[in-house]
Amino acid sequence: MERVRDLSLLPKAHLHLHFTGSMRPTTLLELADKYGVHLPDALTSGEPPKLRATDERGWFRFQRLYDMARSCLREPEDIRRLVREAAEEDIRDGSGWLEIQVDPTSYAPRLGGLIPALEIILDAVETAARDTGLGMRVVVAANRMKHPLDARTLARLAVRYAERGVVGFGLSNDERRGMARDFDRAFAIARDGGLLAAPHGGELTGPASVRDCLDDLHASRIGHGVRAAEDPRLLRKLAERGVTCEVCPASNVALGVYEKPEDVPLRTLYDAGVPMALGADDPLLFGSRLAAQYELARRHHGFTDEELAELARQSVRGSAAPDEVKAKLEAGIDDWLTG
Repeated sequence: MERVRDLSLLPKAHLHLHFTGSMRPTTLLELADKYGVHLPDALTSGEPPKLRATDERGWFRFQRLYDMARSCLREPEDIRRLVREAAEEDIRDGSGWLEIQVDPTSYAPRLGGLIPALEIILDAVETAARDTGLGMRVVVAANRMKHPLDARTLARLAVRYAERGVVGFGLSNDERRGMARDFDRAFAIARDGGLLAAPHGGELTGPASVRDCLDDLHASRIGHGVRAAEDPRLLRKLAERGVTCEVCPASNVALGVYEKPEDVPLRTLYDAGVPMALGADDPLLFGSRLAAQYELARRHHGFTDEELAELARQSVRGSAAPDEVKAKLEAGIDDWLTG
């Protein structure tokens, strides 16, 4: 009988994890108690909330829950705690490199402004990386629900802090709102400053949003990207360009993008040669972290250990990790396979 290898021991990179969404449920409860925040039952029941974001009402509910959780992060110590615990959870799941995504404008009102907020976050990441040994960097993300001029401001700020731990620039929130091309100047600023372009696309809308991220924003990674599976020509384009899709299977099911885990087109993307980096997205709301995404690929899509190891390699290759870190992680993946 073939031995089943422990997926939490498989070295991997985590490229799609949102800041507040990385919080432990127990930490949210403690912070809410600390600040007297009344949380809805969906955040206190101990079970992931039932969400369906394929219509605007469902997405609004998801955002409301996220905003409620974010309102409990009020002091620098809360930020430091969240980052340290996110690092600890990632290490427990076998991650050797984490790129955590954050829109600092969301935290600025309580942390003294935009620049202080980003500096507090970057200091927390630097400290957590040093204390835990996890390679950790930041992707600054603009909100597509806001004006594109705001995104340009964020892009300039992200470039300014590239030497302090910012490695990428993203675009998040409801992709049904706003056109990718509206943010092309912000992404040009980020790319010219040496940052990875990693916008969300191909989650709530179809292949066209992935194509827009490629053509208008010149993305080197796509947040989600799963809907590209509906367009064979687009799959070939992603594969030929080596654009990594940050696929979050549990999130896709929780938000109603797909009905069941086996419906997520992991096998379609993999067989087409599209690089993937499995991600947990928002564990606070979706109930599962990084290793669970690999378990989903094994259990529901029949990925062999060799294929799971290749997924881990793809996550490492798609990261902004230094070459020596990538080499160390890939050697660890080989060791995991050989036992």
